[in-house]
Amino acid sequence: MNTYKYISVLFLAISAILMGPSCTEVLDEPLENEFIAEDTDYSQSENMVLLLYGAYAELYSLQWETFPLISVRGDDVNAAGDQFPLTETDEFRYDRNFWMYNSTWLNLYSDLLYWHGAMEEIEKYQEAGASEANVRQYIAEIKVMRAFELMYLARLWGSVLIPNASEPSHLFNVELSDYETVMQHISMEMDAAIPDLPSVHPNQRSDVKGGVTRYTALAIKARANMELNNHTAVVAATDEIIESGLFALESDFYQLFKIPGKLNDENLLELQYSDFGQASGTRTRYLWDFFGPASWTPTVSGAGGGWGFFEPSQKYVKFMLDRNEEERLTTSVLFTPDGIAEIQSDAAYQNLPDWVSNVSPDGDVFNNHPRYNFLSGKHYLPSTQLTPGRFTYGENKNFTCIRYAEVLLLHAEALVNGASSQVLSAEEAVNQVRARAGLNNLSTVDLDAVLDEKYAEFAMEWGIRYFDLIRYDRTSELNYGGRTFSEGDRYLPYPLEQQDILPQIREAANEE
Repeated sequence: MNTYKYISVLFLAISAILMGPSCTEVLDEPLENEFIAEDTDYSQSENMVLLLYGAYAELYSLQWETFPLISVRGDDVNAAGDQFPLTETDEFRYDRNFWMYNSTWLNLYSDLLYWHGAMEEIEKYQEAGASEANVRQYIAEIKVMRAFELMYLARLWGSVLIPNASEPSHLFNVELSDYETVMQHISMEMDAAIPDLPSVHPNQRSDVKGGVTRYTALAIKARANMELNNHTAVVAATDEIIESGLFALESDFYQLFKIPGKLNDENLLELQYSDFGQASGTRTRYLWDFFGPASWTPTVSGAGGGWGFFEPSQKYVKFMLDRNEEERLTTSVLFTPDGIAEIQSDAAYQNLPDWVSNVSPDGDVFNNHPRYNFLSGKHYLPSTQLTPGRFTYGENKNFTCIRYAEVLLLHAEALVNGASSQVLSAEEAVNQVRARAGLNNLSTVDLDAVLDEKYAEFAMEWGIRYFDLIRYDRTSELNYGGRTFSEGDRYLPYPLEQQDILPQIREAANEE
């Protein structure tokens, strides 16, 4: 075990410092990971909620490299810049030695083990007399967080280990579960969690604002069952979300991904960050630098830039231009002069609309840089929305994970695959999303229409496009810009470090 590379699970502490403030005061502070003291008094049930706060802190501390690895292989985005192994991954040439593979594996598994530890500690409070209803709800919320990340582990590597305890060493005795088994497990876990979760919009929660609710779990269940081709179960889950009447598409697609979009009525799950409206001092943030411009002229002088390693694809830009998609394209893609020239070099796109510009609606100017020709607008925060005195790129911006638009299009996707609904037709679901984008209604909807709508709507978001193409064996779409996808490219190879540690992984890797 001395060579075991997993980050040990560090439990939440109930320290004397945290015992003083009331729950309300604690909620006004950033969620912090704490450590459980050996002399924890489990009879003080009022402290049990600190375990839940720590569980959310663990979710929000998603390391920066995890999201790009999840997202980079679709035809909506390219790995920009000079990060050779990431570029190779984007082009389906995998290197099991690439540090990002092992780091992402560790990031996700560390979270899963941490959450198991939190659930084990919560159960000790119940044994000491804490409210069973609170115990069940807190554990249900953590199960949803666990399911969210477990799904991405399976999407990246296919057959994975499903932890069932907090001690890392127990993984030596866990068998690999194939992709379908993982999705079935997630669906069953959501069925177990749903009855114990609040039936409100996340932004209506008063205890943990923006926290997990019944509808977050239903959305994850819908995702899992789509992977299982259980379209009836998908519709049952999306029907309930739609019928709740609690969710609505944000009318301003551009602002949905900015400060006004935080805890929006459209969002079912988002990673939350804040600078607490102060020019200095405590802050929580995601490392948006990865997506940010390496060369720009911000409206607010002194606003910081980024690294420019995540680039919307030219293929996606042309797809959106062909649809005359102004709002979603200008929100999703930030153009440089070289990017505009690159598009215009194709005779079919010489005459671009006036709204194709290297200046954002907030006046930020994106200059040329050798790493990229385009940048992701969904991961951009206008310099004008920075809190005065704050200059770090993306400061105070939340990270959206699941949106109501996805629920609507999952619903439509299940219906065109043969399921039925009395709540909303496929056409109605798709046209709600199209109407927000300023597009005309479709009179009929088939799978092609749904997948095109998802491509337009979710570019640069959590690998949705890549996983859609994989699910329907439409991988020829991934053969662009010199890329060649083959069946063996669906999953990443297991990290070499994990092969050295886990015999199950080593055996599976040898069979690849």
